[in-house]
Amino acid sequence: MSKLKQSLKKSLFNRYFAICSAVTLATLTLMGGLVIGFSATYFSETSQDSLRKNAEQAAAITLTGMAEYDYQRVPVSTVRNGYRIISSTTESDIFLVNLDGKTLICSEGENCNHRTFVIPEDIMEEAVSGEYDGSGTLGGIYEASHYIVGIPIKHHDIPIAVLFAATEATDVWFFIMDLIDVIFFCALIATAVSSIAIYFVTNKMTKPLREMAAAAKSFSTGDFTVRVPAEGEDEIAQLARSFNHMADSMADLESVRRSFIANVSHELKTPMMTIGGFIDGILDGTVPPEKHKQYLGIVSEEVKRLSRMVKSMLSIARIEAGDMKLNPSNFDINELVCRTVFAFEQKIEEKQLEIMGLESDEVFVNADSDLIHQVIYNLIDNAVKFVNEGGCISFSYAVKDGSVFVSVKNTGAGIAQQELPRLFDRFYKTDKSRSLDKTGVGLGLYIVQTIVNQHKGDLLVKSVEGEYTEFTFSVPAADSKALKEKNKRKSLDET
Repeated sequence: MSKLKQSLKKSLFNRYFAICSAVTLATLTLMGGLVIGFSATYFSETSQDSLRKNAEQAAAITLTGMAEYDYQRVPVSTVRNGYRIISSTTESDIFLVNLDGKTLICSEGENCNHRTFVIPEDIMEEAVSGEYDGSGTLGGIYEASHYIVGIPIKHHDIPIAVLFAATEATDVWFFIMDLIDVIFFCALIATAVSSIAIYFVTNKMTKPLREMAAAAKSFSTGDFTVRVPAEGEDEIAQLARSFNHMADSMADLESVRRSFIANVSHELKTPMMTIGGFIDGILDGTVPPEKHKQYLGIVSEEVKRLSRMVKSMLSIARIEAGDMKLNPSNFDINELVCRTVFAFEQKIEEKQLEIMGLESDEVFVNADSDLIHQVIYNLIDNAVKFVNEGGCISFSYAVKDGSVFVSVKNTGAGIAQQELPRLFDRFYKTDKSRSLDKTGVGLGLYIVQTIVNQHKGDLLVKSVEGEYTEFTFSVPAADSKALKEKNKRKSLDET
């Protein structure tokens, strides 16, 4: 495993696994604490309720025994037997105290520890006033903490004594310790199961990231064939698909780069070999003096070809780097077409061509006139190169949806349908153009398309073999309101 993958696994897998495990442990601990707390409270409340019932039963026995003596005295043996029965079945102490807090009768007998202590005054007041419900040592009677319930014994709603029931509170700690053992065992199993689940889930989640890291390392070595599996619709799958799309783009870019270098090398090599061969022939005397001018003319044409190629590549570099900024203005594109056509007057006359469409009315556009001139020049240059002898080149204009469509059409051999999709690729030349165009390098149409795209326009081509070829590009139409203002100012200046 590479350092990159190891680093990714350490920084994501281990961290995510540790976080999930910590959250799981914290949740189990919190839940365990809550269960213990609720269970302890429930146990205490249950113990107090049980004591209250015991106390009420003992109070009923006490009142029944006192009723036999007109509530003047307590039948000790009868009542104590009742207390003992309740005490033995519930494991609690039952004892009756007078209003001064001294024990009168106890379930433990005459020598019980209760008789040596007096119930604290505050506890007595609370018990006499209604009911005492609490825990503690009951003023030192017990060494360990006890749950204690005290209820008053009343005759005609007048308290005459208080009956207490008490049981050890240590039982709750045994209950809690047993509960902790159970919770710990369950938490241990839950932690083990969740850790295994988290491990596999985390490993599955980070696997695409590790694969992306491995693919990125392959990309750095120039291998763009690696792809990352993208399954599902979650964020990781979307990232994987985006990564694969990026890899496809990089592969295409690398293919274009290699093709560009190969084409540039080929296009430079041919004229350089021609130039070098003719100059060497002139220098070493192979070429006779009377042919020097002829061959130097060929060398001059090749140098011009190299110059055009370098200029085109510099234009492409500027466009792709974003250095070619648009400076749009309103101008008559038909006038620009006419001026550009006049630059090809000599070639037009040599081929005896017919030019149509220049008599069109003004067609105003809002674009960069210098760049659009380059577009028109390249399209007319192609039309003049590939039009048949005595053929026709025609221009037409259309305005639709805020755009002006300019068409340049020439008669001639046309272009094969299978070659149309690649027509705008850099350095691409059709088989027919290779025989007809000896000076071009296959960059003109690519530059045309790039400039039109910068104007947010479209470039289309239609061709029928043996009949014609037509290029149509669109640019934004001029704002009619701005044109009116411009014409108004022009009229005022002329006046």
